[in-house]
Formats: sequence, C-alpha cells, structure tokens
Amino acid sequence: MRKRILLTVVLFAFGLLAACFRQTSERGETDLNSRLQDSQSSENDSETGGNKMQIQVKDEIHTVVFMLNNSVAAESLYNQLPFKIRVENYGNNEKIFYPPTKLNTTDTPSAEGPAGTLAYFEPWGNVVMYYGSFGRYRGLYDLGTAISGGEHIRKLTGEISVTKISE
Repeated sequence: MRKRILLTVVLFAFGLLAACFRQTSERGETDLNSRLQDSQSSENDSETGGNKMQIQVKDEIHTVVFMLNNSVAAESLYNQLPFKIRVENYGNNEKIFYPPTKLNTTDTPSAEGPAGTLAYFEPWGNVVMYYGSFGRYRGLYDLGTAISGGEHIRKLTGEISVTKISE
C-alpha cells in the first residue's frame, strides 16, 4: 500500500514537472512573427488612447522600423530623436548604439525574447537591436519591437540615422 501511494505521488510530481517545462518551453519559442502580431495589436490599442511611438533606424541601404512600448525608457529615447550615430556589432546576435543621453529606466520592463527586440542595456548605456534570440540579463530593459525590416538589423553598418516616424 505504501509503495502504491509513493508511486502515485512520484507520478503526479513528474506530470506536474513535465507540464511546467512544457509551458516554459512554449513561452520561450516565440519568434519575430508572433512578436510582430503582438506589436500590431498593441498598435491598435495605442490608437484608442495610448502613445504610438515609432522610430526608423536607417543606414545607407537598410531600414528598420520599431514600435516602441509605452515605457519611460522608450519615451526617453524617443525624446532624444533625431540623431545620427555609429552602429556597432556586439556578440553574434545584436547591433548596438549609444544614445546621446542615458535613458531613464524607471518602471521599464525587463527584456527577454526573440529577434527584432529593441532594448536598453543600462550598465553600459547602449541601445541594443537584436537579430537573434536572447535571454534575460540583469540591467536589460525592453524598448519595443521591429515592425518592419527586422531581417535587416544584422546588416546595419556604419553611421545610422535614428528618427521619429510622424503619425
């Protein structure tokens, strides 16, 4: 009888653990397309009362458009535009640039996710454009999502212009 109860408890725990891993895996398997759908629904929500901040990042050949979220940090970046700045390679999944002034990250959500994410790395004061997926990192804050041209992030080189897109 004790063995049967113990076996039942172990099987239940195993099933619960498997369900947790499955849920975590499903959350981690988001891609740029699902992120784009989320930003488009956010865009529709924005039109009914929230801010709609879009920016364009452009080198001589490539253009990427990002929809910024409604965070303090995203607004802080948006308010510094327009500017021209040098884009740099970093790692094997991101391009970075340093805005003229550090961003205010008060109440800004942490960044974690798929390619196409725009983030701010507070410890170094740089904006990050991800062309590959990435994990959570202390001091990394979410600014928005690429809504067009996300496939060009990897190709951005040299001096880029970062500008507001007027509504």
